[in-house]
Amino acid sequence: MTGCSIGGVLAALTPGGASVRSDIPYGTHPRQQLDVYLPAPADASGFLVVFFYGGSWNSGSKSLLAFVGEALASRGHVAVLPDYRLYPEVRYPDFLEDSAAATRWAIRQAEALGADPRRIVLAGHSAGAYNAAMLAFDDRWLKAEGVEPRDHVAGFAG
Repeated sequence: MTGCSIGGVLAALTPGGASVRSDIPYGTHPRQQLDVYLPAPADASGFLVVFFYGGSWNSGSKSLLAFVGEALASRGHVAVLPDYRLYPEVRYPDFLEDSAAATRWAIRQAEALGADPRRIVLAGHSAGAYNAAMLAFDDRWLKAEGVEPRDHVAGFAG
């Protein structure tokens, strides 16, 4: 296993079977794209999880955490993994604004994806956990996107 990335190892150990829709735009910038992992078969009891990766806001990619989307979908959840613009091209709070825009997209598409738009879980790792926490606990970010958090956000995991 030498030469393998930790993401590659985890992906190899993660149950497959999810349907993946890749590189869906949620904004106009090339990094404002997301991947959606759908459970097979569809499970209306699951959550829609929007998962943000870490990387100090200056690195990272949704593709490096595909195993997260696969793992969530294998347990009956719809998973949305967005990319967001990074430093030095942008600065704080642009990362949060992108995260809020991706979450707005997920909420608006939830029913078409087989999920309940009132059962959104915001989650992330490292800097992505900060993004998720800010959206979950500070209403201004989602409200700026026309989303009432109390109507949609059911949980947070960081």
